[in-house]
Amino acid sequence: MAHTLASFSPSGVCRRLSSQATNVIWSQSSVSFHSQKMSFVSISSKPSQLGFKICCSAKEAAIQARKETVDKVCSIVKNQLAVPDGTPVTAESKFSELGADSLDTVEIMMSLEEEFNITVDETSAQDIVTLQDAANLIEKLVTEKTE
Repeated sequence: MAHTLASFSPSGVCRRLSSQATNVIWSQSSVSFHSQKMSFVSISSKPSQLGFKICCSAKEAAIQARKETVDKVCSIVKNQLAVPDGTPVTAESKFSELGADSLDTVEIMMSLEEEFNITVDETSAQDIVTLQDAANLIEKLVTEKTE
């Protein structure tokens, strides 16, 4: 999941390479940016004998983005199925265990497509058993769409 949102030089010159970066902050040794598609990411350069070493915290941002996807899926499913308060709805929850029938599942998929601005084909939808399965498919489709 490589995204090039900005480039910078040690002199502090920063150039926005993508309209996805909505907030870019830079100094002589670092650049930080926030994107609508990714959580906060920070890149810094450190002087070394061979020039500059680039460090990036995108892995943490990707983990946070996946957690946010799972949380949204859980919220949508809980709302769509009118799951009573106090009933645990987690990534490991199965649609069938939450009382979803085939019509509920179609409606949930339509809600997820709308929320994440994706299209789920019927074959992929049939492979979804847990909320984590749905979140994984969403992450895959969103990534494919941005590449």
